[in-house]
Amino acid sequence: MKKYVLLTVFGCLLAVSSFGQRFSKSLKDTPGMVSYTMRNEFAKDIPGTLDKIKSMGITNIEFSSLFGKTAAEIRAELDKRGMRCTSHGVNYDDLTKKMDMVVQNAKTLGAKYVRLAWIPHEGKFTLDNAKKTVSDFNQIGKQLKDKGLQFVYHNHGFEFEPYGDGTLFDYIVQQTNPDYVGFEMDILWTYFPGQDPAKLLAKYPKRFKLMHLKDLKKGIQGNMSGGTPPENDVALGTGQIDLPAVLKAAQKTAIEHFYIEDESPSAQQQVPQSLAYLKKI
Repeated sequence: MKKYVLLTVFGCLLAVSSFGQRFSKSLKDTPGMVSYTMRNEFAKDIPGTLDKIKSMGITNIEFSSLFGKTAAEIRAELDKRGMRCTSHGVNYDDLTKKMDMVVQNAKTLGAKYVRLAWIPHEGKFTLDNAKKTVSDFNQIGKQLKDKGLQFVYHNHGFEFEPYGDGTLFDYIVQQTNPDYVGFEMDILWTYFPGQDPAKLLAKYPKRFKLMHLKDLKKGIQGNMSGGTPPENDVALGTGQIDLPAVLKAAQKTAIEHFYIEDESPSAQQQVPQSLAYLKKI
């Protein structure tokens, strides 16, 4: 019995150590990029834009749009360059009305994750909105899991309306089935409505699967709108967010991929700055 217990403990420690080593490596590796960062460039020239991104050392893309091409066409361009798509962003209507298309495109791209970044609503996000969201997410997540894919929701700020002892985002996390629904933390859209990204990661370490790395210009005041001018996205480490604290907290979560998302018109200049910053911390 003693030998069995020792072996079991050793096995658990080995598993934890292995997870830590894998995760530490994911932080040290060059992160991916959200296609929205280069949305204007992709709209004009997908091959050239992929070349530009790869020249920065980035080979992992989260595609938020197909930019008028088919998933197969984009996959072919990725394969030519030894690049990959790990997450495919779609909208609410696609998930509720065009699930077969979503599944086919995600699998063609080679993505494991299917990501939603906005919940349709009017005015302030309410408990009724959140209840409908929970019902929809559980159904969507099960459908995707049955097809071998993982559903994740990307927070956008408006979900942090106060509710009970927490927020409506807490309600959504707590009421959705963890087998079917994961989350992608956008750290700007967590910080902007007044939340602490590091604390939220510690609160739900197993629910977050992906992360958007971005920073908010100093002096900008946040709110619950889910929107701010793109010029307020700045190079990592030059804004308001305590990135070392966020990344330290992220090491204890289930996050698998990190993506730089820079919505600024100066993204081509700022992304190299962000990459240089990440290598220092």
